[in-house]
Amino acid sequence: TLLFAKHKILFIVLNLTYIIILAKSFQLLAYPNADFSSALTADRIHFMLFGLENEIGGLVLTFYLAFVAIILSFIGGSLLGIARWSQIKIFSIPATMFIELFRALPHIMVIFWVFFALPIFFGILFDIKITSSALTSAIIAFTLFESAHIAEIVRAGLNSIPKGQFEAAKTLGMNSWQIFIDIILPQAYRRMIPSILSQFVSLFKDTSLVYAIGVVEFFRAATIINNRIYMSFEILSFVAFVYFLCAFTLSKIAGRLEKTVAKQLNS
Repeated sequence: TLLFAKHKILFIVLNLTYIIILAKSFQLLAYPNADFSSALTADRIHFMLFGLENEIGGLVLTFYLAFVAIILSFIGGSLLGIARWSQIKIFSIPATMFIELFRALPHIMVIFWVFFALPIFFGILFDIKITSSALTSAIIAFTLFESAHIAEIVRAGLNSIPKGQFEAAKTLGMNSWQIFIDIILPQAYRRMIPSILSQFVSLFKDTSLVYAIGVVEFFRAATIINNRIYMSFEILSFVAFVYFLCAFTLSKIAGRLEKTVAKQLNS
């Protein structure tokens, strides 16, 4: 244990080796005729990772979608979380309704609703014809869904700040706005960083859901190839390994940052 604690890279390499051995053993027992070299050619791997030459797609599009959605949902979630945390009913009640609604809905339902129902809704209500692309609909859906979850992270971060800091700041002559912007919010965001990064890891995995509306991200690109060559075990095993590698790396970064933030808060 002490050896692994000092040499974390060795620990990670051994874990990955162990997982590969288990996966290979399962493949030999369950599907001994697997032919990865034929299924995973350079062109197919390139298509799954980068998409077509003239447009972004594959794993790159997955990261793009996750990155744009987390930035937009961070902004939206911050505003919603602050609104729900506030004592002003005109802000807190609508924010609470939005948060509870989207936290109660399945993610795939939000994606379908935005892609199919939103253009119809705007057409009926405002007499406006909207033709949004699948990628735009996916970004909107992820932003709405993730904003509701990040809002709760923001609210929890604000609630974690001791009330004594409000009183101490007031004795220094600071008004409520100055206290919130200069003292409360910076501390709260430092406490939120690990949770927001964990939400990003979850969002990265959930991007596979947008294959249902035709976005050619990593999973959709893999299914396109599989529908041509019918080598599901080889293709989906590669997809699972890449997802694991990306999510594992992101989770380790989140865990490392969480420890750093915890040390700063305890110091």
